Amino acid sequence: MIKCMDKAYFYLMYMKTYGKRKAFRKAHPDFVLPPAYFIYETFGLNYAEFYKGKDTAEWLLSHFKKYKSLKDVNILDWGCGPGRIIRHMPSLLDESCSFYGTDYNKKYVTWCSENIPEVTFRPNQLEPPLPFEDNELDIIYGISIFTHLSESMHYAWFNEFMRVLKPGGVLFLTLHGKVFKVKLSETEQQQFDEGHLVVLSNSKEGHRTFGAFHPVPFVEKMAADSRILEFVEGVVKNGKPQQDIWIFQKE
Repeated sequence: MIKCMDKAYFYLMYMKTYGKRKAFRKAHPDFVLPPAYFIYETFGLNYAEFYKGKDTAEWLLSHFKKYKSLKDVNILDWGCGPGRIIRHMPSLLDESCSFYGTDYNKKYVTWCSENIPEVTFRPNQLEPPLPFEDNELDIIYGISIFTHLSESMHYAWFNEFMRVLKPGGVLFLTLHGKVFKVKLSETEQQQFDEGHLVVLSNSKEGHRTFGAFHPVPFVEKMAADSRILEFVEGVVKNGKPQQDIWIFQKE
């Protein structure tokens, strides 16, 4: 039922955004876009915002370079979707670096592999493992991915990241922090305030409508065996809540 409603809403949005999408294609004729439904699933059919993936890539690198030399590094976009961010990384760093993207949606992985040749894309499942050896990666980032997972998968994936990261490797995550409490019921807010992860599981795990909300004590407990390098609490910006930023290091 939810899937049918989602498809219906996509077609409605597809018609409503026709003019803006046409204007974008005219202004950026050389920019290779994924299928419209892929953008809808990951970025709400907003082609202009999808195009700003380079800005996000530059923003991420500004954080990474505080803790890692960006020479000869292996970087993974975990939950890469249709490649909005990772497609820009090769043009921002030199040829000594290697770039990877993984996603549990195999359609995204196929499209990215066929259209973004500078990056190696591999499928993963909803649960670990990743298709990498122990101590293989220098940097992993996941933008709003833990926000759609159950509590058990939080621990499973965090441990998996520590497996594949090299000692000193960096993990960058964005999570639903305190500023997102307005989306919770009174009972759920109390659970959050007590330091418990709150999960709204009204749809399939991993889907964007499956929500997880992350109080600081829960994240600290999850990351107890790693070093927390940085925590930036989200704020409301232009009327929209911004996710918390967490940066961890494998010791």
